[in-house]
Amino acid sequence: MKRNKHWGFLVVSLVLLVLVIPLSVMIGARNVPFADMLGAVQGKEVDAIVSAIIQKRILRTVLGLLAGCALGTAGCLMQSITRNPIADPAILGVNTGASLFVVSGIAFFNIHTTSQYIWFALSGAAITSFLVFGLASFSPGKGMVSSKNSDPIRLALAGAAISTACSSLISTVMLPRTNVMQVFRFWQTGSIGSGTWDGIRMVLPFMAVGLILAVILIPSLNVLALGDDIAMGLGVNVLRTRGLGALAAVLLCGATTAIAGPIGFIGLMVPHLVSQFCGTDLKRQIPLSALNGANLLLLADLVGRYIGRPGELEVGIVTAFIGAPVFIMIVGKAKVGK
Repeated sequence: MKRNKHWGFLVVSLVLLVLVIPLSVMIGARNVPFADMLGAVQGKEVDAIVSAIIQKRILRTVLGLLAGCALGTAGCLMQSITRNPIADPAILGVNTGASLFVVSGIAFFNIHTTSQYIWFALSGAAITSFLVFGLASFSPGKGMVSSKNSDPIRLALAGAAISTACSSLISTVMLPRTNVMQVFRFWQTGSIGSGTWDGIRMVLPFMAVGLILAVILIPSLNVLALGDDIAMGLGVNVLRTRGLGALAAVLLCGATTAIAGPIGFIGLMVPHLVSQFCGTDLKRQIPLSALNGANLLLLADLVGRYIGRPGELEVGIVTAFIGAPVFIMIVGKAKVGK
């Protein structure tokens, strides 16, 4: 029965992906007929304006697929290595930390290319992750405790505190500098509408390394879910596994933030949705989280384009509207369970 449930969910996810990709190209401030889209893809001659719209939306769709895949996988990794149901790049302040480093780079080091953004974003994501997990694992009078003992509420509060501090610093750096505000503003809400092919080529290797590392770690992470003592007894290096898992998540989050801004809640919602149908086995969870992260991000982008006509509502705002009640529900369940 469980196996049938898994395969059924996989088929539904793939069908949804097949549907949402052409819709992402067709729907916007100006809708594109399916025949024109198909003709442009096949290399046939179409109206010049329609062709330009299609090319721009193809770029947007590819970026949405990559960003959603990266965020879904990163959320699954974070929840696995911390054994915490609310671990997510946005909730834990990782995206905000990456944004702080990028805006600081723009303001103080005059960076202006994606190749420069990526290093600042990765550094910010890594340092923020260290601060959040360190703060959540610190107990007054006891010092540092194991990260596995930090409950969801403590981790959420630590992430909120670091995120608030980073947001304040972003405003402090940005507000007196109009030029920085103009360059940086699309990061504030998260958007996949401002990407470029050069930017995608720049971040793709980082995403690929993060995804490959996540797949390689699946057996060790599955054993780690049994508990640190059992995992060590079975020959798993717990510290190395957690460190490499965190590295993979930082690569995925940092690369996505560098090109699309801090898009929140994808990494929180998708692993929970997948676990309802496929259980806790990461051999199923990680690939399906990647697949459905792409689905959810493209759907959120479509919703933003549709309800924001003739303009658009950035995808980061849409995912926040969807994700906030989901976050409250998950935290409530974790508290009741404890």
